[in-house]
Amino acid sequence: MRPARGTYFVIDIECNGPVPGLYDMVSLGAVVVHNRDGRAVRGESLYLEMRPQAPRFDSTAAAIHGLDQSRLHREGLPRAEACRRLAAWVKKQSDPHTQAIFVGHNAPFDWSFVNYAFVAENIPNPFGYKALDTRALAMGVLGTHWLEASKEKIQGPLNLPPEDKTTKHRADADAAYQAKILIALLNRISVQP
Repeated sequence: MRPARGTYFVIDIECNGPVPGLYDMVSLGAVVVHNRDGRAVRGESLYLEMRPQAPRFDSTAAAIHGLDQSRLHREGLPRAEACRRLAAWVKKQSDPHTQAIFVGHNAPFDWSFVNYAFVAENIPNPFGYKALDTRALAMGVLGTHWLEASKEKIQGPLNLPPEDKTTKHRADADAAYQAKILIALLNRISVQP
């Protein structure tokens, strides 16, 4: 068996609008997925909430996650501190001699907010300029169309329970469910994590 080349970090973010810079990322959930004896297994998790600072605010987007903006202004981490904590956690959780791989279930969206935060704070992004999208991975593994690769449509073929609707759009809960998706997909294919 060859050694693992990557450690997967399933990331989900919640935000106050459609693009980074103009709108804030206000929470981030992360779950690490390790290679243990050729199988993908869930590891530890991380949850961060950030203090809003962007110039724009979309109340419709904020209503989706429901985080209290006043509380975030009082208790949320400054963006630089959130980036430092995420980077330190990724370093600690990464398996020896592996690269950290960002994973999202719409990776382009989530990665863009995370990358923007690191660049804006002049802190190296531990994931670099790469991300794995579980929707795209599901297309290949399950032989499905992009439009049929939503979480709701792939849970059955992956033998996963339905996502808990009471915690949907909470970054920590979404990352945990998306980690189940990644693990199920990786354990169906012969490529080792």
